[in-house]
Formats: sequence, structure tokens, C-alpha cells
Amino acid sequence: MDFDAPSHDPARAVAFDPERSARKHARRFALVRVSTRIDASPERIFDAWLDPGFAGKWLFATASRPMTRVAIDARVRGRFRFADGRDGDRVEHRGVYVEIERPRRLAFTLSAAHDLPMTRVIADIAPAEAAGTAELTVTHADVPGELAARTEARWTGMLYGLGQMLDSTPDRSRPRRGRR
Repeated sequence: MDFDAPSHDPARAVAFDPERSARKHARRFALVRVSTRIDASPERIFDAWLDPGFAGKWLFATASRPMTRVAIDARVRGRFRFADGRDGDRVEHRGVYVEIERPRRLAFTLSAAHDLPMTRVIADIAPAEAAGTAELTVTHADVPGELAARTEARWTGMLYGLGQMLDSTPDRSRPRRGRR
């Protein structure tokens, strides 16, 4: 190859446009929203997000990979960390609480991996028409577009797990049915 001769046609050369390059390489972000009705009071659902022993069993966990370490500082600007360090494969979810309004709203930042951008999550809890039930809506913003479907599936699974756990854990504030 001759380095003195141009390897392209200068008449066809296009000047570098940093804005065009930024648009071309920019990630597309998605907003993921998942809702479910849970047979529990808004207070029980809200508390399930902030109790380390309870949250570690459903939040970011799966049936085959429960969280092994959970730390929650449940206050605005408080931090949380959920980690699973089994088999030398460390999975960590961490963030900062931005809004805590018991029992109706919890908002936080979330980072699930070092190479992914920080995202934002809002959990809205509203009483449902039936007594003792609530509607839980999770809105996850700034999700990389290529991860939107996976993120939606994960939240759907986590909320299902939350509902199952709350259903199988007695609510000591409700009157017991059956034997007296």
C-alpha cells in the first residue's frame, strides 16, 4: 500500500459532523411500565420494598438465585445494595432512594451493571376497589432500548413473586379467618 496516495476519493469525502455521529451512536432508551393487583394492603406492599429480609427474597432475586447480601438505608438519599455472589459470578443492584412516601410511592435510581447507564424506578401503590388489595405500578425509565423486553419480563416476574410472598405471609394487622 502506498501511504502517499489517497485511498479514497476526496470529492466524496464528508466532513466529520460530531452531532451526526452522536445521534448515530446514541442509545435509544425506553420507558417500561408493569402493573399488577396484589391481595395485600398498600402498607404491606410498600414495606416489602424496604424490609431487607423480605425484599432480598423477591426484589432482583429469582427462584434459583436469591440475593445473598442486602443492605437498605430506607430514607431519602439513603442507599441500597442487593448482591448475589454465588459461584464466583457476582450480580449487584444498587441505587439511591429519591422519594419515599409511605404507603403510596417509592422512587429510586438503579444501577445493575457497571457498563449500563443509571436508570430510574418509581413504584406507585394505590388501594384497589376490593378491600385489602392494591394496584402496584412500576415505571422504569432510561432503560436501554435493547433491554426493554427483558426488563419488562423481569419486573413482571418480580411482582408476581412479591404477590406470592405476600399471599403466603400472614398479615398480622388483618383479622384472622377460620378458627377463633
